[in-house]
Amino acid sequence: MREGTIGLYVHFPFCLRKCLYCDFPSYAQKDHLMDEYLKAIKVEVDHAKAKINSRRIKTVFLGGGTPTLYHEGELAQLLDYIKHSCLISDDAEITIEANPETLNPRKLKVLMEAGINRLSIGMQAGQDRHLRALGRIHNIADVERGVDWARKAGFENINLDLMFGLPNQSVDEWLESLGCAVKMGVEHISAYALIIEEGTPLYELVEKGRLRIPPEDVERDMYHRGVQFLKSQGYIHYEISNFAIPGKECRHNLLYWQNKEYIGLGSGAHSYLQGHRWSNYADICKYIDRIYEYGNGIEQCEEISLSNQRFETIMMGLRLNSGVSKKIFRERFGHGLEYYYGDVLENLKAMGMLIETETSIYLTAKGMDLQNSVLLHFME
Repeated sequence: MREGTIGLYVHFPFCLRKCLYCDFPSYAQKDHLMDEYLKAIKVEVDHAKAKINSRRIKTVFLGGGTPTLYHEGELAQLLDYIKHSCLISDDAEITIEANPETLNPRKLKVLMEAGINRLSIGMQAGQDRHLRALGRIHNIADVERGVDWARKAGFENINLDLMFGLPNQSVDEWLESLGCAVKMGVEHISAYALIIEEGTPLYELVEKGRLRIPPEDVERDMYHRGVQFLKSQGYIHYEISNFAIPGKECRHNLLYWQNKEYIGLGSGAHSYLQGHRWSNYADICKYIDRIYEYGNGIEQCEEISLSNQRFETIMMGLRLNSGVSKKIFRERFGHGLEYYYGDVLENLKAMGMLIETETSIYLTAKGMDLQNSVLLHFME
């Protein structure tokens, strides 16, 4: 697989405070490493140029952690450095993640002028009590102000991240949260089920019975009623957990869901290129040391077999409501879906899990609910 375009992800592992549910490679109280980390990112950019070669970057995603903990001038300078080092398309989608408490009008104006054209804000819930229970340090008013400031700065593509299945959350509260996001007029909403990850403070609280999470049937009701509500408000349900005004789908995340190639920079970042996947050290100091010693922060690297590439293309593609394109699959792997999965497709169709058209395969509503079971059928 060698296409003309590629995605670029840059990870910023710093947070003001670690949320109780978070198991991402992000850290609080590491501010003393922020300057050295930024220098290391630039070194990694220099060395990544050889891998990117003449590939044109169509999407850039500055994620975290909290990228907007950095001063706006530092972020603008880094983006300018990347632009001068790599071929970034004039029409590239350039996203930055932000937590509301780190935003202000000047920062947003500078980021917009630097070329960032998509803003993703971590809202999570529409009720302050749920935000406190999650360990968030913003309130809903901060989110509303952030969106308003972003509009005034010129942003026309804003996403809000929300979660359902929160401890002690009701279905009505979930719908209220979605209604709050819709009222802000954002172009994109990501709505994920809270996963209680082992090793997080939230996991300990749930295990000890101090917090109660909704049962599975209530969580599924939240999901389905949320889908219905957002569709009624004009949002396209284009991926299991993502909704967009037509034309505002997240192009960077579509790279992942279509199993296309991308380069990841920074601690804990992953890359996928020419049939190989590698990941950087999540520990910030190990990452920085490795960068200065070898020019990369790689901890693990593996070659992905063609059979696994096929499976991953199915696995990720079936997250999309448009499903897996037969044409693109055939072009990539030399044979059509039916060549590798003919019996599987027939069985899943008979079970009411899958729909096949002339151009694609995609999951039914039943199949979406039982996606893990569906994927087992495709495993070779």
